[in-house]
This record gives sequence, C-alpha cells and structure tokens, in this order.
Amino acid sequence: MCGITGYVGNRSSVEILLQGLRLLEYRGYDSWGIAVPSESGIHVTKQVGKISEASIDATVSKSSSGIGHTRWATHGAPTIENAHPHINDLGTIAVVHNGIIENATKLRLQLQEKGHVFRSDTDTEVIPHLISDHHDGNPVEALKSTLQHLIGAFAIAVVFSDTPNTLYTARRGSPLAVGIAENETFIASDPSAFVAHTRKVVYLDDDDVACITRGKCSITHIAHGPVTRTVQEIPYDAAALSKNGFESFMLKEIYEQPESLHNTFRGRLLFDNATTRLDGLNLSDREIREITSLKILACGTSWHAGLLGKYLIEEFCRIPTEVDYAAEFRYRNPIVPPNCLTLAISQSGETADTLAAAREASLRGSTVAGICNVVGSTLARECGRGIYLHAGPEIGVASTKAFTSQVMALALLAIRLGRARDLGYDEALTALSAIQSIPTLLSQVLEQDMDVGEIAKEVFEQPNFLFIGRRYQFPVALEGALKLKELSYIHAEGLQAAELKHGPIALVDENMPIVVLATDNDILDKVKSNVQEIRARHGRIIACVSEGCTELDDLCDSKLEVPRTLEFLTPLLSVVPLQLLAYHISRLRGCDVDKPRNLAKSVTVE
Repeated sequence: MCGITGYVGNRSSVEILLQGLRLLEYRGYDSWGIAVPSESGIHVTKQVGKISEASIDATVSKSSSGIGHTRWATHGAPTIENAHPHINDLGTIAVVHNGIIENATKLRLQLQEKGHVFRSDTDTEVIPHLISDHHDGNPVEALKSTLQHLIGAFAIAVVFSDTPNTLYTARRGSPLAVGIAENETFIASDPSAFVAHTRKVVYLDDDDVACITRGKCSITHIAHGPVTRTVQEIPYDAAALSKNGFESFMLKEIYEQPESLHNTFRGRLLFDNATTRLDGLNLSDREIREITSLKILACGTSWHAGLLGKYLIEEFCRIPTEVDYAAEFRYRNPIVPPNCLTLAISQSGETADTLAAAREASLRGSTVAGICNVVGSTLARECGRGIYLHAGPEIGVASTKAFTSQVMALALLAIRLGRARDLGYDEALTALSAIQSIPTLLSQVLEQDMDVGEIAKEVFEQPNFLFIGRRYQFPVALEGALKLKELSYIHAEGLQAAELKHGPIALVDENMPIVVLATDNDILDKVKSNVQEIRARHGRIIACVSEGCTELDDLCDSKLEVPRTLEFLTPLLSVVPLQLLAYHISRLRGCDVDKPRNLAKSVTVE
C-alpha cells in the first residue's frame, strides 16, 4: 500500500508534490521520494521516515513537473535504496508504483541476463528497466508494451528526461485519479492529494494509459485505443481534510459520527411508506422478492459490519445470509446459488481482496452491489449499483465513522429489502423513527469521553484484553478488540460471550481486563452469568450497559452507559466507547494514533 502523486503545470512542482504526499501519508509512511526533471536530467530525492523538505536540491525548485511517492513496505525493508522513485540504468526514466508485481522475480532474472543492474529489493524496480527496453521514442507505446509483461496490481506514474513537461500513468487494480485545472494537471492515488487545487477529477480504469500535460489528460486503453473518461467533481473540499482543532484525525472522526450517520440516512427515510430510498441499489420490489440468498464479502472492520448486516438482513428480511472473508471467497470454490445477491463492503472501494471476490461472485452469476464511502472508486464503478456511505473523508488508518456508516447503510438496506417482502408497516416505521434519533443519542455517548479516558489510565499497561458480547454485540466485541490491536499494539481478542467457557476463560486472571458488552436484550441474564464466571476468576470487568441498568453494578469494576434504543441499532452506540478506549490507551502508550505501525488505510494488494 503506497501513495502516488504527480504534477505538471506552471508552478514549482516540489512544493505541490510534498503537499500531496503529506495528504497521502495515511497510505504509507515508512519512506518517501520525489523525481523532478531538471536541466541535468531527472533529480531523485529519497528519505526514510516521515515527509520533510530536507535534502531537496535547490536547483530543481523551478521545475514545473514531477512525481512523488510515500511507501508502505511490501518488497524490501524501509531503506533509501528501496524507497521510490526507481530509475533505469541510464537515469532517464523514473517510476513510482503502488501495488505488487507478482512476477517480479522472473522479470528481474530476465532483465539481469540482458545486463540491467538492480539497486533495490523491490518488485517495482523491474518497471523502469522494462520501459527502457521497450522505449523507441514513444513513451505511451513503451508503457503499453511494459504492461503486457506485468502480472499483479499496480498504479504507475512515469517521468522521462526527454519529455520533462509530460507525465505518463497507468493502472490495473490500484486506484489512480487525475485532477484537471487550468494549465495544471495533478495525479494521485486519492484525489484528496489535490482537492485544494481542483475538484475536477477523472478516474482511470484498469489498463488505461494516460498522457498528462498542462491542463490536459489523453487516455488510451491498451486493448481499445483512445478512450474518454468522465470528468467528475470531488464531493468535498480541502477543509474536510483538516483536523479542525482536534489533536488527531481519528479523534475528529470519532466525534464526527453523529454528523456522518445523519449524512448516511439523510434523504433516505420514507416515513409515508415506512421504507428507505436506496436508488443506487437499482433493484425493483419484484427482483428483491426473487432473492433466495445473500452473501456479504468484506475484510477487517468492514467484515465486522458485514456480520451485523447478516443479523439485520436475516431478522428483517428472512433471507439466508453468509458473511465471507473476501480474501478466502474466490479461493475456496464457493457455492453461489441462483438469485443470490452479493454485497461487497469496502470503505475505500479499492480493497484488492474485496474487489477480487466481487468479480468472482459476478462471474458465478450473482448480482453484486457495493457498499463504499468513496465516490468514483473501483468498487463503485465495477458494481454499477450499491450504497454510498456519504461519511466524508476518513484519514485515520483505524476506521471509526466508516464502520458506523456501514452498519447504518446495512440497516437501511435491511428495511428496504424487508418492506419488499414481509416486514410490516408498523415495525418498519418504528425502526425508521429509531434511526432518526441515533445522531442525538450518539452525541450523548461522546459526552463520556473523559470517563473513558479515566478507565484507560487504569488498564493501559496491561498486555492482553478480552472483549465479549452476544447477538448484535458480538461483532462489536470483535471490532473493539481490533481497534485496540490496531492503535495500541496490545493483544486483544473479541469473543462471543458463551465461547469463554470453551477455552478462552483459561486466560482470565486478576491482570486481565475484559470489556463486556451487556446492553439490554432478552438474553442479558446469560451475559450476566458469563460475567459472574469472569468475576469468580478475578478478571477486571469493564461493562458497557444500557442507560439506567444496575444489574452488573456488583460485578464490574468500571461501567459505561449508552442510551436505550432498538437492539439492532445499539451497536452504533456501544462501539463508540470502545473506539475512545482504544484511542486513549494508544495515547497513553505513546503510539501514533493516526498512523499505527505496519498499517495502511486502504489495502490495495492481496
């Protein structure tokens, strides 16, 4: 996972490239580099660590074009040698790359036999050497020929010393956007890198090769020749990418959840008919009634949202629903029955495993809909139907507001599907009213931030945690454990509470904090029994309960309350104290909240 940026225009490129890379650091932050054409050739600057302006040669400051890269290591350790850009033997071609070249080892051996010298451990370095081999004066044809030899996922940006005011890009499986302004053109893995300069964007499709000049972008598809891609408008401005007074993006995004959830359901609640409007789903009532099964494909946090989606859809629609890890789906020869609807969930819409699984489901005859946050993403374009979250940009690597918006989108979907089948008017109307109240209730949960911080001070030094819950709270337990692992590097497990006695209870002692999700439902007594088992073994219990509940007061060491609502909506409230707990523990342990080690925001490689 890496970030690419590029610029050609009428201003100094160095400042713009560095600005873009800082905005892309969430995609990778172990090393970085830029390549800028100058009178003496291509000037390459590389550094390990976070982006700075150190060591930028003043002689290139007047250059008006260049490419940049921020890296999250896959092939080779974070070193200056392995940092991008990479160049050919003559130093006349520089390349930055996001993705993985799966046949890089074979290509490297072939190129070495031809006399090419490699200076890094990366898979990327084969690309400039291949381009050099195919370059006979036409950069676009050289890049097209190179793509024919590459297996894997990639987005590539290239600069040639003999055409310093032109950039060349290509993509297959990794995102690349082109920003168009007057006499200026930008490229980036994410349009957030250039939204401060232009909101006009063109998203490249797989196997597109683009020639980028000032204010222009000419695109050729390697199989179909010249093509035209639609110019779209980025649905947010540069202000959305600031911390807005918060000490981190993650804390800002936690606090944005009342607004982001409102944006997810805004305009989609139809009280007159007690249903939801999901026009992007593009399914008629008749088609919905014909659905016999449903599959959900996702990874990580999105997979946890998918588990909640399973509970929602089976409760409201009575449609058998299966949740798959996207990375396993296409490798296990899955059964996709007739009239199966597949939901692919990805915050970025660029998650490689989820995209591959969605394509596999489509090949097997399933109707595939995407649930994602990024307009114009690969998932959105390939599915052609689905639900946008409208949660706004999420910069923090650990997902917070995107998760709750995914759950909200799945709740809206469950009501829409249910109303086309057997869900009653009164039950649906009650659900819609409860959904409408969630932003207000969530604001009340956020008022407990300081209380969560005090609990964090008591447990942040512990090396292990358990999170337990039942029914709708089980996926929340999984998500709470994941957040703690991501942010604080503490080992944490999420468990279905009844599974404790089937092995994990052996871990419990007086040093083990256990977060218990014990909100109101008709099996609260069973959760209480699980808590008593923990108390008997001296575990430290942090309980998250419904407002006014006192049933666990004599068993827990700490208690957090969330407002009462319908059970299927409670995860939207109970997950927030867990996000805050992970945040505060991470801060107390001195970890980088926005950029956890070894992680990147959007995993665009398998």
